[in-house]
This record gives sequence, C-alpha cells and structure tokens, in this order.
Amino acid sequence: MDGVLLPPHLMVSSGFLPTGALLEALINISNEVISIEKLPFVQVKNISTMIRRIRLLSSLFEEIQETSKTLPPSSILCLTELLCVIRRVKNLIESCKEGSCLWTLVQTEVISAQFFAVVKEMGRALDILPLSLLSLTVDTREQVELLHKQAKRFELSVDCREIQNRDDLLQLISSKKKGFTDHGKVREFLSTIGLRTSRNCEEEISKLRAEAEKQAGTGGLIVVSNIHKLISLVSFSKAAFFSDEEENQKINDDLKQRSGQLCSRQDPCSSLQSMVFNVPDEFRCPISLDLMRDPVIVASGHTYDRSSISQWINSGHHTCPKSGQRLIHMALIPNYSLKSLIHQWCLENNIPMVESAASSASSSSADFERTSSIKRKLKAIDHISATKHAADAVKMTAEFLVGKLATGSPDIQRQAAYELRLLAKTGMDNRRIIAEAGAIPFLVTLLDSHDPRIQENAVTTLLNLSIYENNKTLIMSAGAIDDIVAVLQSAKTMEARENAAATIFSLSIVDDYKIFIGARPQAVPALVGLLGEGTTAGKRDAATALFNLAVYNANKVSIVLAGAIPLLIDLLLDDKAGITDYALAVLALLLGCSEGLEELRKSRVLIPLLIDLLRLGSSKGKENSITLLLGLCKDGGEEVARKLLLNPRSIPSLQSLSVDGSLKARRKADALLRILNRCCSQSPTPVP
Repeated sequence: MDGVLLPPHLMVSSGFLPTGALLEALINISNEVISIEKLPFVQVKNISTMIRRIRLLSSLFEEIQETSKTLPPSSILCLTELLCVIRRVKNLIESCKEGSCLWTLVQTEVISAQFFAVVKEMGRALDILPLSLLSLTVDTREQVELLHKQAKRFELSVDCREIQNRDDLLQLISSKKKGFTDHGKVREFLSTIGLRTSRNCEEEISKLRAEAEKQAGTGGLIVVSNIHKLISLVSFSKAAFFSDEEENQKINDDLKQRSGQLCSRQDPCSSLQSMVFNVPDEFRCPISLDLMRDPVIVASGHTYDRSSISQWINSGHHTCPKSGQRLIHMALIPNYSLKSLIHQWCLENNIPMVESAASSASSSSADFERTSSIKRKLKAIDHISATKHAADAVKMTAEFLVGKLATGSPDIQRQAAYELRLLAKTGMDNRRIIAEAGAIPFLVTLLDSHDPRIQENAVTTLLNLSIYENNKTLIMSAGAIDDIVAVLQSAKTMEARENAAATIFSLSIVDDYKIFIGARPQAVPALVGLLGEGTTAGKRDAATALFNLAVYNANKVSIVLAGAIPLLIDLLLDDKAGITDYALAVLALLLGCSEGLEELRKSRVLIPLLIDLLRLGSSKGKENSITLLLGLCKDGGEEVARKLLLNPRSIPSLQSLSVDGSLKARRKADALLRILNRCCSQSPTPVP
C-alpha cells in the first residue's frame, strides 16, 4: 500500500474510519500504551523504547486533532496504518506482561523479531505522512521526522542481558537433572526476573501451564516438553527456597550477615538490589528500582526517590518519568507517610537506612521536619503487627499534617493539604484516621482560601475523605456544603470546581443530604453551570450529582428551572462528551415532574435522538430512551406519538427491543407499541 493515495470520497467506502473517530481511536490506544505500569522483567529495553516512540506519536495525533483542517488522503492512510501498528504494539506488550516470564525469556529472539517488525511497519506508515501539509509545531515536526529516520535505520538486535539470562536459564534446566549444586545462584537468577516469593512462583507456574495448553496443538511435543521442564524448575524452587514458614527467616538471616558490609559501603541502598530479599514494589523508586531512601512527590502525584528524580530534572526533563505528564512545577514534596513505612520495614528487616544529603537538608526544614518523637515511637513498635505499624504511621503523619493546616503559613498549608490529599486517596483506614485526627474542620476553613492550589487541595481531600461513609456525617456537621458550593461556583481552577461537584455527588448518596443540598439556593444552578462549562469528567460529575439530587422529587423542579434540560439534550449530541447514559438517566428522572415533561416536549431534536439511541445506545441507554418516549407519549402526548409514527425507524426499533431488550425495556416497548397502535386506530381515515 506504500504510496497509494485515496480520494476523500472513497475513504469511508474503503473501510476507513471517519477522521474524527480515527484520531480519537489513535489517542485512546496511545494513552493505553503510554499508561502501562509495572513493566515485565523481560523485553524491558524493547518495551520501554516502544512506549517512548508512541508517546511521541501521541503528541502528533493530539496536534492534528486540535486543527480543524481537512486532512490530505495520504495522511488518513498513514494514520489508519499507525492505528493497526499501535494495536499490535499494545498486544505485544500485554503478551509479555501477562505471559510467563520464563517462556518469554526462552523466546527472546522471536519476540525481539516481532518488535523489530512493528518498528519497520511504523517506518513504512510514516513514509506517506505529508508533514509539510499538516499544521504542526516545529517541535512536533522535528520529533516525528527523527522518529521516522530512526525507524528506517532500525536494525534487529537482541538485548545481550536477555541472551545471557536465557543462557543461564537453559543451564539451570540442564543442571536440574543432575541436582542443583549452587542454590544461591538459582535463587539469585529467579530474583532477577521477579520470582521472589512463593506467590510469584505459583503465578508463574499457572502461566506456564496455560502456555503449555496453548502450544499443545501447534508447538509440538518438544515445545510442550520444554515448558514442562520450566514448570519443574519453578516448582522445585518454590518448595526449596520460598516455603511460607522459612522465607522471612532466610531473608532476615541473609540481611544480618551482610548488614556490616552494607554499612561500610558508600551507597548501601543502591547495593541492596544485588541481595536476595523481597522489597515491596511500592517501596522501590520507579526510576532506579532501588529501595527509596527519601521519597518525594512530584507535581503529577507520583513518588520517586529524591536523588533519582533530581537527576532526571537536572538533566533538562520537565515531564513525569512514569506518566509522561508535563510537570506544572518542579517542587519536590516529601512523602512522609511512605517514608515512615519504609523506615519501619527497614527496622524490621535489619536494613540500615542511610539518608542522602538532600534528604538531610530537607529534614532540617523548620516547618516539615520529622520530629524525633515520631522516630522514637517507630523504633518502639518492632513487635507489633505490620498492619498496626502502617496504621500508627498514618496516624502520626495525619496528626502532624493537621497541625500544619492549623498553624502553618500559606505555603505550609498548601503542602500539608496536598499530602493529606494523597494520603486520603487510597485506603478506607487512611480516610478514617485522617478524619479522627481532626482534619475536616480545618479543610473546610481552607475552602475560602484565596490561594487556588490550597482551595483545590482542600476540596479534593474532602472528596477523598467523603468516600468513607462515616466521614460524610462529619463533613456535613462541619457546615461544609455552602463552602463546597462556593468552590463549585467560582473556584479559580476547573479541577477544584469539578472535584467540588464530585464531593456533592458523594455526599448526596445519603437520602437526608439530598434534601439538604437541594435546598441550598446556589447548589443546583452551580451544578447545571458545570454541565455546560466543565471537561468531560466535570460534566460527568455534575450529571451524576444532579441524578442523585433528582431522586428527591422536590429537587426536580429546581433542576428544570435552572436550565438543565437543554444542556442535557446537547450532551446527547456531543460524541466527545461521552456521557450519553448519564444525561439520559437525569432526563428520565426529570420526566417525573410536570415542568420537566413540558420542557422535554418542547424539544425538536429529542425524539429523533431517542429513536437513534433505541438502535445504537447501550443497554442502559436503551432503557432510559424507551422510558422517556413512553413518558412523553402518555397523558396528552398525542403529538409525540404522531412524530414517532412518522419516523420510519421507530416501529422497527421498538419491535426489535420488545424481543431482544432487557426485561424492563421489553415491558416498556410493548406498552409504547400499544399506545402507538391506539393512536393509529383513533386517527381519522384520510379522504381520497
């Protein structure tokens, strides 16, 4: 297909997606690849390089989408081929990630050849991209040109470390027949590919068995036999090295023997990776994969070791290494809660925890200094369970941060609110502990802050805390609603407004609070305003909050009078908004008041939209569409019924739904067909 240019009128008939849908698909699939986390221990170089290439292409797709110009036919062909290439890349990465590490290692040359093939396909697709005809920034153009040149020059190569690991594995399989003589070597090898616990081994065995079943019909007896040898190796290693009773003791004994050596080395934490022990993944820096000594949070919300991320930033990078997101600021915020957990883990495993110079300097900061009393408490809990350790660490951190909310300067309050926001993001226990530390009243006070970041962090922390059921009562008792509505109405950042809407949604799950929130004069108008102004996520939050409020009948009139219905109908027409089902659900509830019914009957576009949704909508969307049509046709809805009868698609869609729809949809479709049948029989016969 190289060099073939199709005229625009042949694009759709030739099986090409419309331009908008094609770009949307490219951006979505690229984001899925870019956001892949926890890469496998095999094919690391190929996968990392491929993700970097697709991140560059993602910038290209986004810029093309932002321009409204008609694209040249050759660019449509190029983008279509790139969509196929990126889908192959995603499948290839997921296969490496979800499949057996050992089998992938054995197949390293075959899989490397597959990566080579998709890079070449990418280069061929870019051959026909008319960069000169596209409105692109200079940076993006140069990046795409460089990517194109690299893809054209790319030669098949296999990572020498992968080859060495593969050879080591084959040697281990061979030596197993004679009985292992070096257990340490076996265990060290398994650790390098991520098999560090009994559970890791069980998962690997399960994946190998699945691979054996898959290969049984196509791979032949030799291939299946080799896979069973790998199963035997892992099974033996699981029993010999990773028994549940002995694993922790073996690790601790090993660490005790080496701890003296570690203390004398210049960088003890970096050398921990050469030791055989099970460092939790959440304690490893995503850049160095070493145990973090001084975890810090960057603007994207991800945590890194201070030395690694500082080196990354000082090298001229302005993006988050893990997400690729551009950092809006370069501040490094200490992650005290994670540091406490790492410190405890090190104490329990007799690992010396040496802080970096940057960490020591940070520790001397007056407002966020780790107090010696917290350290003494952490040392005193060696014999308490790990769960109790974590809870105590969160409690001390929460109390420390709440104190800073109460007495700190605006800069300190901003940092404290941000750390509480992150701490409340995961875990019901964290949310309970933060509330018990007295954070909620201070966070409510900060909602009035003139600092947009303080305000945003405070409302987002309240949102995270509200997920815990008991905290809903505490937030309402603190008189937060009026302040949350004020943030929703006039916050300086859209994220703060949208998170305020999400908080109202969370609180309005409680029936009594539906009444209380609906009675606030500005609550409903502010939510309706966000329906028209917010991002896709913000519109979804506003719609779901309005849905919760509309369950209470008295709120329906307020929602209608605030102008929600035209906006909700517009959202049915907006493919990019992606909240059709949410908008339909709210409209179906508003049908329950006379004001809503009257407003819906005025719309000229609603009936054709609902008929289309009967055919093309989701299962829930079809149910709500039929609910709306049925309600509009009842009690004086003869004009709506006539519109349905005049539309050639309505009766076939209803008949299909009455046979294949859900139970609720079938029942309502039958009821609507009966109404339409009566309408036909009552209509006067036209005079010829």
